[in-house]
Amino acid sequence: MTLLSLSGVDVHYGDFQAIYGIDLNVAEGETLAVIGANGAGKSTLLKAIAGQVRASAGTIAFDGVDVTALPAHKRVPLGIALTPEGRRIFKSLTVEENLLVGAHSKRPGPWNLRAVYEAFPLVADRKDRLGTNLSGGEQQAAAIGRALMSNPRLLLLDEVSLGLAPVVVEQIYAALPTITGQGTTVLVVEQDVNQSMRVADRVQCLLEGRTVLEGAPSDLTRDQIASAYFGI
Repeated sequence: MTLLSLSGVDVHYGDFQAIYGIDLNVAEGETLAVIGANGAGKSTLLKAIAGQVRASAGTIAFDGVDVTALPAHKRVPLGIALTPEGRRIFKSLTVEENLLVGAHSKRPGPWNLRAVYEAFPLVADRKDRLGTNLSGGEQQAAAIGRALMSNPRLLLLDEVSLGLAPVVVEQIYAALPTITGQGTTVLVVEQDVNQSMRVADRVQCLLEGRTVLEGAPSDLTRDQIASAYFGI
């Protein structure tokens, strides 16, 4: 069953067009990785799905319902959660307080403090620490946990590995099977192609706001991906 469907989506920032006619489909339970170089439009795509920016053309449907004009705060109760680039942890709150903020929609589901702590031991060990005292990796894990606390059907992950040490990235991605095992569908945006290929059921590559390649990782060669990624 298709959970998320985008058809012909454009996004503008004033006179600047960031996304051109994007079509995208994510089946329930699937992990889709959207890859591309810096400036390809990946983060803008996630913001459009989450409702943080308005699509200037096309339609966005979630579970068969047109949500194109729906503001972000009304998409969260439907089951859409975004972990933004830069994490945006509340630095004056403890880790646990940050997680509880994510539960404000009170959607029923499997994710609560205990489940998040089991999935992310890194978060559990620092639950009483203020956000201002967290490392980048700790902030990222806490931000993902905060999004999970809303019990999303669709989890949007923006640049999970950006600025983090490889060992920390591995720890965070190790939690993905637990997340999808709870029935959560994942759309992850990444510059790290190798990491994307390991975790995704399908990959979609953007270049200058357009889809230039898509398919299952096993069906795509390294040369195809490099050509699409860099526009060669």
